[in-house]
Amino acid sequence: MNVKKTHEVTNFADYLARLSKDISSQCGYEISHYVDFGSGQNYLGRAMASEPYNRHVVAVEGRENNVTAARGLDVSSGLAVKPKVMRNKKLWTKILEARGPDGQEDPEALAKAIREVAGDEAFEFRPVKELEAEYTVEKGKGSVQYISGRLETGDLADVIAQINPGSQTEDEKKGLSLMAMSIHSCGNLSHFGIRSLVLNPDIRAVAIVGCCYNLMTEKLGPPTYKHAFLRPTLQAVNGRLVRESEKHDPQGFPMSQKFSAYQGDGVRLNITARMMACQAPQNWTEKESAGFFSRHFYRAVLQKMFLDRGVVKKVRHTGSQGESQADTAASTQDDSESPFDISTNPVIIGSLRKSCYGSFKSYVRGAVEKLTTNNEYKQYADVMQEKMGDISDEEIERYEALYMPRKKELCAVWSLMAFSAMAVESLIVSDRWTFLKEHDDLVRHAWVETVFDYEQSPRNLVVVGVKR
Repeated sequence: MNVKKTHEVTNFADYLARLSKDISSQCGYEISHYVDFGSGQNYLGRAMASEPYNRHVVAVEGRENNVTAARGLDVSSGLAVKPKVMRNKKLWTKILEARGPDGQEDPEALAKAIREVAGDEAFEFRPVKELEAEYTVEKGKGSVQYISGRLETGDLADVIAQINPGSQTEDEKKGLSLMAMSIHSCGNLSHFGIRSLVLNPDIRAVAIVGCCYNLMTEKLGPPTYKHAFLRPTLQAVNGRLVRESEKHDPQGFPMSQKFSAYQGDGVRLNITARMMACQAPQNWTEKESAGFFSRHFYRAVLQKMFLDRGVVKKVRHTGSQGESQADTAASTQDDSESPFDISTNPVIIGSLRKSCYGSFKSYVRGAVEKLTTNNEYKQYADVMQEKMGDISDEEIERYEALYMPRKKELCAVWSLMAFSAMAVESLIVSDRWTFLKEHDDLVRHAWVETVFDYEQSPRNLVVVGVKR
């Protein structure tokens, strides 16, 4: 684990141990299992199952490669042991001879050779690394159980049905008392963890630290604009983003009824706001800031080049709701134009090679190459080759020199946006807390507090709920 992960796991495992002790003394029941939402490589669960905590952990993870890696780490930490397999070396040599040199990389050829030589006898020929680690549950010791699957809601009936009672009796299993826990569960996964408290009788408490707010979906749909020029250009002109916001996902933000119905329209956070909530400007270093702002400057100037060379057109926003229409005329400056009613067609570039960010010229060349050769960007290839294929180094340098004096404006605007991070994150976390408070018939206590040092891990707010 790196320094950040060590800080998170150490502090949160200790926090969960104290929380479960308080629940036992105040509510009169013991937490029997800890269900980790999106456990990844199970660093938290491994800590909880080990000394000094010795808890029973159920790690729910949708990516099989993470589960495989986690099992290997369990062996390294002593939570599991490698299976001992007795090999018949003479028989294995005969199998390799039957397979022949041409089938070295062919699993089917190996399987065929095994059938021919060994028949149907129960021999284990898989490499040790492919064999599952062996777990044993000892009284007084912790344990880990992995359940593979992708969660789509907070209903954990399928997960709970698979929990191995271990040394528990059937009567004890019927009285499961589970705590849903997670460090930095992405997007809606935090919603599922919090909702699990009200959807599952066996979930007695939740302690969820969220992150990746940009991956949350939207329940209420795109925002409305009551005034003609209330920044209509902030509307997503990217088709994918429009479709995402129009899904009205019931699992998305906001969770609570209060936030959903606030002033009639509800509280809505578009993708830009949610992305800003992931920032931690207080932790920015001079070097990180310079790289961050340079990348955004390069992207902004490249978009201007796209506009001037006809790759994209202006989008004019008109009417009280900021309706958009593409500008079919040539790109000319109009007296009525302003940043409040004009934007441009989006071009999604994504990430580039690290070397592309060394200079603006490298960035332009890398972006154009990607948009003309990458199969994922076929929709851009023809127009990009036609409009940008002949651009010279001199022209690129001229654009950079022309707009370099305005880079400080971009830095200022992005900094102001980033400093909204705490406000937006507070809205998201308050909504989750409000959701729990709205279910006071089931939820006895609900609160939010910090569990990590901000400098080490800025997404440090845990939402806690305890059932009656």
